[in-house]
Amino acid sequence: MVSRFFMENGAKGCEVIVSGKLRAARAKSMKFKDGYMVSSGQPTKEYTDSAVRHGVLGIKVKVMLYWDPKGVLGPKTPLPDVVIIHAPKEEDVSSAPAQVAAPAAFYQKHPSQP
Repeated sequence: MVSRFFMENGAKGCEVIVSGKLRAARAKSMKFKDGYMVSSGQPTKEYTDSAVRHGVLGIKVKVMLYWDPKGVLGPKTPLPDVVIIHAPKEEDVSSAPAQVAAPAAFYQKHPSQP
């Protein structure tokens, strides 16, 4: 099948729609879907590629591309739902407590009002 060929060659998802007079006098349409396909928003414009062939049988093919950080085989921008978890930063933990201002110095700067 065509969708298997797309998936083996690096597509993230594909959709093939065949419409027209398939087996009877009445027209029908058949959809074949495989993988992950984004269908709305700005990522649709960047990540999907589509082609249409007209005739007795109309064939519409949509292919979703993978994210390519270099931008050679796919879009440079990652999908909005991609979450990247970074390793936590090492903190300098010292055994001595931080310097605390003396209470007398604080009260001299800010005298309390009775």
